[in-house]
Amino acid sequence: MARSALLNIMVTAALKAGRSLTKDFGEIENLQVSVKGPADFVSNADRSAEKIVHAELSKARPTYGFLMEEGGEIKGSDGQHRWIIDPLDGTTNFLHGIPMFAVAIALQRGEEIVASVIYNPVMEELFVAEKGSGAWLDDRHRLRVAGRKHLADSVVVTGINSRGTSGDVLQLRQLGQINPAVAGIRRTGSACTDLAWLAAGRFDGYWESGLHPWDIAAGWLILREAGGTMTDYAGAGGSIWNGEVVAGNETIQGQLLKLIKGVK
Repeated sequence: MARSALLNIMVTAALKAGRSLTKDFGEIENLQVSVKGPADFVSNADRSAEKIVHAELSKARPTYGFLMEEGGEIKGSDGQHRWIIDPLDGTTNFLHGIPMFAVAIALQRGEEIVASVIYNPVMEELFVAEKGSGAWLDDRHRLRVAGRKHLADSVVVTGINSRGTSGDVLQLRQLGQINPAVAGIRRTGSACTDLAWLAAGRFDGYWESGLHPWDIAAGWLILREAGGTMTDYAGAGGSIWNGEVVAGNETIQGQLLKLIKGVK
């Protein structure tokens, strides 16, 4: 695909942060780790990667704002553009030596997400999308969601809430309802990876709640440009902002949403 100047800036930032993460990934035992919440860790690797992304994007577009997992919100003088950044989605995987994590960057213009990058530096997979230009893997492979029509033939993915969170019981009920209806359920531990792999046809459906905008924003555009559908648990379109995701191709998403709506 032919990248725009903005997408090139985002890719450069993601690749640079990815190199930093790869270096730290080889030295996990030496990382200084602090506890941010139940089963939610933040390490020096997160902060270092976020600083790299922030510096690269600020240098290229100094008037744009930021919404970052570690650094919070920084208003931009531009007033129209905002970078939404997760420097290390899949931190627990990272800290346990599991190579399922990614850098996620999205560009918000007004109320819309218009460009996205998700990069797994260990697998060396780069997912990108721009509004109206499709979604791509490594600039060579155009992404399309899988075409399956029946949940019984589908592999779906979800996130599992950390211990002690309010959604534990509801999620167990959802698993109990969905598991008999599908070919299999997976859990990667990285929400942006779930959405990228859904866009690539590796998964057929995805549901999860309790997410943040930086978990979802980049993957939302990649999925949409790959022909996918995503709503919240009520069937509305506010997933990025309210943290609820039900996604897939139009048919599978509808079937999965119906099951989720039936769980109280």
